[in-house]
Amino acid sequence: MARLSLSDHRHNLGLNIVHEFCWGIGFAFNDVSTILPLFLTLLGAPLSIVGSIAGVFAILMAAPQLISALMARNIRNIKMATVKVHLTVLPPIFLAGFVFAFFAPTGPKAWIFYYICFIFYSLAIGLIIPIWSNFLKHVTKRNNRGTFLGISFIGNSVGGFIGGIMVKQLLASSIPFPSNFGWGFLVLFVALSIGILTYFGFRVKEIDQTQKQRTIQDFIHETKTILKTNRNFRRYIYSRIFLTAQFPAIGLYAVYSRDIFHFDVSEAGFLTAARLVAFGFGSIVAGRIGDKIGHKAAMSFCFASHVLAIATALSVQSMVWVYGIFVFLGMAQGAFFPAAMSIVFDFAGEKGDNKMIMALIDTILSPFILMAIIAGGILSESVGFVILFRILGALMLAGLFTIIFLVREPHHESKLPVN
Repeated sequence: MARLSLSDHRHNLGLNIVHEFCWGIGFAFNDVSTILPLFLTLLGAPLSIVGSIAGVFAILMAAPQLISALMARNIRNIKMATVKVHLTVLPPIFLAGFVFAFFAPTGPKAWIFYYICFIFYSLAIGLIIPIWSNFLKHVTKRNNRGTFLGISFIGNSVGGFIGGIMVKQLLASSIPFPSNFGWGFLVLFVALSIGILTYFGFRVKEIDQTQKQRTIQDFIHETKTILKTNRNFRRYIYSRIFLTAQFPAIGLYAVYSRDIFHFDVSEAGFLTAARLVAFGFGSIVAGRIGDKIGHKAAMSFCFASHVLAIATALSVQSMVWVYGIFVFLGMAQGAFFPAAMSIVFDFAGEKGDNKMIMALIDTILSPFILMAIIAGGILSESVGFVILFRILGALMLAGLFTIIFLVREPHHESKLPVN
């Protein structure tokens, strides 16, 4: 279709809610803030590996994004490209699920096998993001995009809540470790597969066929121009650099809390459910804030929620406080997706290359995430969780002040230059 009507937008919203619902159920079985840290701990992985899981996920997601954006620069059939790239995430998940469910490996090398599967899974997510971002641009209306994403992620939240209860039941069942986690990974595989099928029903705005083919030189030129000429974009990057302090914290919240309160590992299911319910709340709030006020304001809400999560961890006194950590974390993560994606669309404008800008941001952040997780691993074993969390909290607070006082709403200024 040449243009996307409001009816088409609503049709796509319904399908995207179903898609996110399925992926929400699946992600509950592979959650990097609760399930995977405890899974790796029980497999005997070193604390530095456990604490780095969220940061490694972010780095590996960023690694292929510029390549994916470069390969996708002249895509004409955006729907089929989106389906095909999503299929890359399925093989590593199926392999991990099949091996742990039916062969139940344990011992010092079992966690290494899972980690290898996790690496390929994370790289596949990185390949998906730029093409998926461009797909969303062609299935949504500009003025309703933040709300579209916010409402969609409520579907993810509801699915995640159901998935969290399923995780609780699975880990509390008579299925021995690690087969119980293996069956969880197979549920993830099925849920992701069903979610991918929904893409076939989307109505997509036609790509302008008269637009000239963009060369690699054009791509490189645009990247350099963005970084050199847009001071507000650079300040946004600085705020995101400070926020990389979240990654060692995310991987250690569950381990830290379990060390204090010694809760059963099946409790991770309810913690995941609480986080994902809060995820839905955060996503709809950020979507509404973004459409009514601006997406910088929505990102500020995300930053503030991360600060509240680590402040709660430093003050934790009971299991209620532990749930508070994951509620604030869920709000932050739920707010991040609609806010971060929409602010990229604002920086790019309607004619800009949003997938290239998104890939550029994640690529720039990668070395800082790596430094954060290395430092977090060292400090967690040398000075302990409390001092580490204080340092990380101070860095997150610096990021919050940066985005509030130094970054302007990008839709209030001229767009990033495009070739």
